[in-house]
Amino acid sequence: MWSIPAVDAEFVMRMEDVLDLYAERANRKRPVVSFDETPIQLIAEKRLPIRAEPGRIHRFDYEYRRRGTANLFVFVDANRSWRHVKVTEQRTALVLAECMRDLVDIHYPDAEVVRVVLDNLSTHNAKNLYVAFPPHEARRILRRLEFHYTPKHASWLNMVEIEISILSRQCLDRRIPDMPTLRREVSAWKRQRDSSGARITWMFDIDDARRKLGAPRGVERPGPGAAGRLQHRHRRASRAAGGAQAGRALNPLRPSARLGRRGVVSPEEEHVEGGHQQQREQGPEGQTEDHHRRHPEPELSA
Repeated sequence: MWSIPAVDAEFVMRMEDVLDLYAERANRKRPVVSFDETPIQLIAEKRLPIRAEPGRIHRFDYEYRRRGTANLFVFVDANRSWRHVKVTEQRTALVLAECMRDLVDIHYPDAEVVRVVLDNLSTHNAKNLYVAFPPHEARRILRRLEFHYTPKHASWLNMVEIEISILSRQCLDRRIPDMPTLRREVSAWKRQRDSSGARITWMFDIDDARRKLGAPRGVERPGPGAAGRLQHRHRRASRAAGGAQAGRALNPLRPSARLGRRGVVSPEEEHVEGGHQQQREQGPEGQTEDHHRRHPEPELSA
């Protein structure tokens, strides 16, 4: 099953807004941070696995125990090798508000404004800060945040989706039984990624988007294209009028010939057509004269 977006004016506007952020040079006072979350299922072993040995791979039983779920809130900087993963037991609007407060107070305390790229999930809303904090605290946090939303059905434009994919393949592709183990494994993965200098190199820009996606569907742009189509219609009408004049001059010896639907119609053919039309006209009792000729009335005897 595919998620097919509607490439309309709003889609293009949001897409180009996000791509403009990715194309900017790094600015420590106005960093760009991509944000999203992903769930994970906690799974414990039912039987003790067998460790790997020389010549024998690690083996584990197909049976397992479910230990609930957890949620990972993931941040990634668009211009440097930095990411952060917050492990929580659930995904709520209150936890999201706490993540935004940590972003401006702990991770970027010296930044003037943190520009956050996120998708259109229901919890990704600035009003949730007013739900979690008093109005003065919520306003203080929002003054240092600037939200940029990806188009609907286009979360692939969020850079953090790539980082979540790497996290899933490098760290979460095994059975993790509980929250302490999950936090320990995720922290080790984060330290390794940051120390290696790994970062995402975004290659898709506005020019690529316009070339691949084209103009918004359902929107007709005015300009030379519309004027050209109007001129084409005028030329087509002129050619049609010229063809009618040429049809009248096909036989100069019969000036009364006219151009009909099936070609040139002579006066004799026109007379015959008129005769048939008169035969089809109705009589005084609603029946045609042709009907009276083919079905005469019977004579009554005295």
